[in-house]
Amino acid sequence: MSQHQTSHTFQVDLRGLVDLLSHHLYSSPRVYLRELLQNAVDAITARRALHPDAPARITVETGETLTVTDTGVGLSEKDVHTFLATIGRSSKRSADGGLDGTAIASARSEFIGQFGIGLLACFVVADEITVVSRSAAAPDAPVVEWRGRADGSYTIRTLPPHTRPEPGTTVRLTPRADGTEWTRPDRVLELARHYGGLLRHEVTVTDARGTATRIDRTPPWEERHASPRARREALAEHCRSTFGFTPLDTVELDLPVVGLRGVAYVLPTAVSPSQRAGHRVHLKGMLLSDQASELLPDWAFFVRCVVDTTGLRPTASREALYEDETLDAVREALGDRLRDWLTGLAAGDPTLLHRFIETHHLAVKALARHDDALLRMLLPWLPFETTDGNVTLDEFARSHPTILVTRSVEEFRQVAPIAAAAGLGVVNGGYTYDRDLVHRLPEIRSGTTVDDLDPATVTAHLDAVEPAAELAAASFLAVAREVIGVHDCDVVLRSFQPVTAPALLLDNREARHERTRSELAGAGDGLWADILGSLRTEAPRAQLVLNHLNPLVRRAATITERGLATATAEALYGQALLLSRRPLRAAESALLNRAFLGLLDHAMHDHATHDRAGDQGGPAPRKEP
Repeated sequence: MSQHQTSHTFQVDLRGLVDLLSHHLYSSPRVYLRELLQNAVDAITARRALHPDAPARITVETGETLTVTDTGVGLSEKDVHTFLATIGRSSKRSADGGLDGTAIASARSEFIGQFGIGLLACFVVADEITVVSRSAAAPDAPVVEWRGRADGSYTIRTLPPHTRPEPGTTVRLTPRADGTEWTRPDRVLELARHYGGLLRHEVTVTDARGTATRIDRTPPWEERHASPRARREALAEHCRSTFGFTPLDTVELDLPVVGLRGVAYVLPTAVSPSQRAGHRVHLKGMLLSDQASELLPDWAFFVRCVVDTTGLRPTASREALYEDETLDAVREALGDRLRDWLTGLAAGDPTLLHRFIETHHLAVKALARHDDALLRMLLPWLPFETTDGNVTLDEFARSHPTILVTRSVEEFRQVAPIAAAAGLGVVNGGYTYDRDLVHRLPEIRSGTTVDDLDPATVTAHLDAVEPAAELAAASFLAVAREVIGVHDCDVVLRSFQPVTAPALLLDNREARHERTRSELAGAGDGLWADILGSLRTEAPRAQLVLNHLNPLVRRAATITERGLATATAEALYGQALLLSRRPLRAAESALLNRAFLGLLDHAMHDHATHDRAGDQGGPAPRKEP
């Protein structure tokens, strides 16, 4: 049995398609002028492929209507039907994807646009576009007028030769009411400078009074200067006018393989690694994006770049770079250039390197983790939070041949005061990259040992109390161990500095994870509880170390009344929790509230007893403090 197959053609709603491309492909209505300038530049490029001595001028006129006139290759009537009336068909490409004309085809890489949809951006600000063009490729061709509307319709007519004596194209827009914001003379001049400031062709903006403004088109890195210092000052001024800050330093960029030149400006203040820097990328002189974060590796968030390139591809909206192997290679090459700059600082300008590391040490740490050469060169310079303050590893290792590293910020805050008083060298390894980098210090500095901090190491440096003092505190310690033990925490009595620290909570991440697992297993039921139960590990219990040198602890150790001892033990545990600065669990918050309420109840009870004794004329009975 044979099957019957029929072929159909997609039905396209031209009005909807125009609306989609012109209102949703582009990020802002302001791109309409960029598209007009780009079309003009490509038209001039195409004409110079045919006639190298042809003029290269673009004139933007403002007023009730906006016109953009170029001295480019122009369009014949056939070209108008083919290219202006077919969405996606570019005059830079033939039907099979190649460029029309042998001479023009050889210039394909010089064109900015390749998609054939740029003119649609004008529908963002106007309902009608008028194009008047005369072809340079066919000198005897008539002047053609194409008038396109946002509903997808268009008309074409020929005009007398005198309406446009020379080859080229004029695009005219009459803005809608909601588009006048973007066609005001001052806004048009601003946009022309923004997008066309580095174009190689002459661009002039003329207002209704005939005042003409020439757009500067010399890239700052191509200007000549009397000395290297004058060049640095000129680039710094360009940074101030472009980005609004004075750079810590400037790094010139040059990748001839992809026709890329530019400059990277080093930020003078620290930024978050999650804050991706927006770079200004020009494609053949036309601004492609001022937020191109994909240009550099993630670790290079300490610079802002301005570059011009001929070898990278834009996306269809021409507002970002197309992710491909070429962009990957450029990103890696620019990263190498920044590494070379850092290497040069280490060898020739240690003062500037020190200033840079003080500001951007997090970026250097991120880079050093993946670059052995930079690790060896820069690790001794990098600052870390330690028990001696914020110091470099080189300075810290001179005082502490054995360096201990915590796994978290909370662990460091728990032990830092006591470890410092005991002479232990502890580095906070809880910050991004720090623990990994400190562990690599022995590769660079012989004689230095690095180990992860074990709470037992700190306990070993605490002095045991006299047996008589331990015996005198036995009653209070028994209550404290019972009360605090429900939180998987032991209680011990030691003597340590500083005296001002009443208690130290020694804990680690594994122990906290085990307590969380136990709590979830107890609260769960069925299969989930069984799964959590099977994951049980013998993690070490936390320790609440009470400081017998502290007056508060010495007084608490004499308490024999159970209720007051319970409230005091919970208060000391809660204070140690707060000093660790880690988030409190619900049970720990409840313990703190209960402890303070217990102490308040005892204080109020003592006050009431004292008042009653005073009313009866006798002394109040003495209670344990």
